[in-house]
Amino acid sequence: MIVIKTKEEIEIMRESALVVSRTLGMLAKEVKPGVSTLYLDKLAEDFIREQGAIPGFLGLYDFPNTLCMSPNSQVVHGIPNKEPLQEGDIISIDCGAIKNGFYGDHAYTFAVGEIDEATQKLLDITKQSLYVGIKEFKAGNRVGDVGFAIQNFTEKHGFGVVRELVGHGLGRKMHEDPEMPNYGRKGVGKKFLEGMTVAIEPMTNMGTHRIKQHKDGWTITTLDGKPSAHFEHNVAIVNGKPELLSTFQYIYDALGIVSDEEKEFRQKL
Repeated sequence: MIVIKTKEEIEIMRESALVVSRTLGMLAKEVKPGVSTLYLDKLAEDFIREQGAIPGFLGLYDFPNTLCMSPNSQVVHGIPNKEPLQEGDIISIDCGAIKNGFYGDHAYTFAVGEIDEATQKLLDITKQSLYVGIKEFKAGNRVGDVGFAIQNFTEKHGFGVVRELVGHGLGRKMHEDPEMPNYGRKGVGKKFLEGMTVAIEPMTNMGTHRIKQHKDGWTITTLDGKPSAHFEHNVAIVNGKPELLSTFQYIYDALGIVSDEEKEFRQKL
């Protein structure tokens, strides 16, 4: 069942999302060669609690940590560990937080030092596909419109779109209806309504779209061992149009990046 949010609830969700946005921004300066993902995980837990929130992933479905940390060929759900990041790695950091009873949940794939041109293209196209999908999240459209837009854009550039893992509705629960696949057909699926809130999160592989799950029950990697990228925003339908609740601006401020990619989707910060 899709849970429609009031304008007041959407504003509460915005603050939950911004807890995560600020956390990713804090981590942006810490992602560098020699740093372990377990160290970053501890920083994130402390920072979330300092903001009066609770880590949203810690203990959820028995997940053992605050962050899902997925380097290189790991797609999502990587478990933080003591192994140091290396120059040329990429790392997807997926973070969740609960504040005032609502979840925030979004992700960004960081470059660790300098990365090669092909991997940078993977990151760029995956992030661009996120906004291509967000444009279709508007009243009257359907789930398939978002999935089709992401898939068409991504595959046009030669990358594989993961099928088994999807975005989702978001609110008082981490995973609400509807599921939001990153592939699909136009005009198919549940219709979008005013007050809907979702997490849109394309997961794109440099090679095959196929994946495998590891014996730890969490870690997902590409089947061919090639890199994967993951970007995620929280979005609400306000006045019939998509409005970002999360932002990458804190990351960009930390890294000195100038971008207006969110401008058409963001009324408040």
